[in-house]
Amino acid sequence: MQTKSSVHLPAPAEVVDPLRLLTKRVIIAVGVLVLTALLVYLDREGYTDNSDGSVDLLDAFYYTTVSLSTTGYGDITPTSDSARLVNIVLITPLRVLFLIVLIGTTLETLTTRSREQVRLNRWRKKLRDHTVVIGYGVKGRSAVATMLANGMSTDTLVVVDPDPAAIAEANEQGLVAVMGDATRTEVLRRAGVPAASRIVITTARDDASVLATLTCRQLNQTANIVVSVREADNLALVRQGGANEVVTSSDAVGRILGLATVSPALGHVLEDLTTSGVGLEVAERLVSPREEGKQPRQVADLVVAVVRDGDELPFHSPAIGHLVRGDRLIVIRPSEEYPWARREDVHEPPPVDEPEDPADRPPGGV
Repeated sequence: MQTKSSVHLPAPAEVVDPLRLLTKRVIIAVGVLVLTALLVYLDREGYTDNSDGSVDLLDAFYYTTVSLSTTGYGDITPTSDSARLVNIVLITPLRVLFLIVLIGTTLETLTTRSREQVRLNRWRKKLRDHTVVIGYGVKGRSAVATMLANGMSTDTLVVVDPDPAAIAEANEQGLVAVMGDATRTEVLRRAGVPAASRIVITTARDDASVLATLTCRQLNQTANIVVSVREADNLALVRQGGANEVVTSSDAVGRILGLATVSPALGHVLEDLTTSGVGLEVAERLVSPREEGKQPRQVADLVVAVVRDGDELPFHSPAIGHLVRGDRLIVIRPSEEYPWARREDVHEPPPVDEPEDPADRPPGGV
């Protein structure tokens, strides 16, 4: 059985309403028709009607319609020099304009399809080291919002979901979306999973998450795969399938509920930490030059862990000692910048070699 899937690109910045465009073309066509009929009627003495010899207003409109449509029965013809000159100078250009308006819709449709194909081909060529989010439900939308809030660009995210409503919502957010079953290899290939550097799996069912994890790992041996499962019993199974990180959503929510019941204040703090853009946030950043040589507790931000050489060390670990260049800090800090809480990872200038003080030179030194 073949799997139907399709790539949906976000709408360009300027989108023209098709109904408005069609109405505009109809108005132009009617205007050209009326203008040409009035020109013929005003110069009716220069035309001959083979049926009764005279040209009235109805005959003018009849001649205009058959002339603009290039039908030309020949029953009404311009006979005077002035009528023929008007046909050459005015009616012929109007005839061309009328035909352009008539076939404009077809040309626009073909142009739109070609433009969309060009955009799709350009997107596929640039698809490297991106992040694929499988499942655009509540968890998927929250994960995307968090990644965007932490500096990721919409150009580096691809959403996969079988629901057309979810695809439309992702496109509205400026995301490229692939509609289809994420357990199918064809769908994942369309999303560029083989070239992705990060994969987030947030399907609604654990069995679908396990199968999607296995398929993604088969297509990409190096990507960092983060999976959400509902039941803790499936955690080991997903890890065996190739997941690097597994989040048990039901247990995590249950723990927060239990802590909020025991201590409402603790529940508020945990909710604050898991909410992007307000209050406090958990972030990972590189140690700044002015922080090198200090202990974690001496840093302005609240350090909860240090990542050194790929190892995660809690803040109280004796192995940390002093911070060194290359360390990455897991910190709790305000979501917004304040004068008393500067963002070291944003504002810290690169180290500058200071000029040597002559007083520091050893005696007799050069």
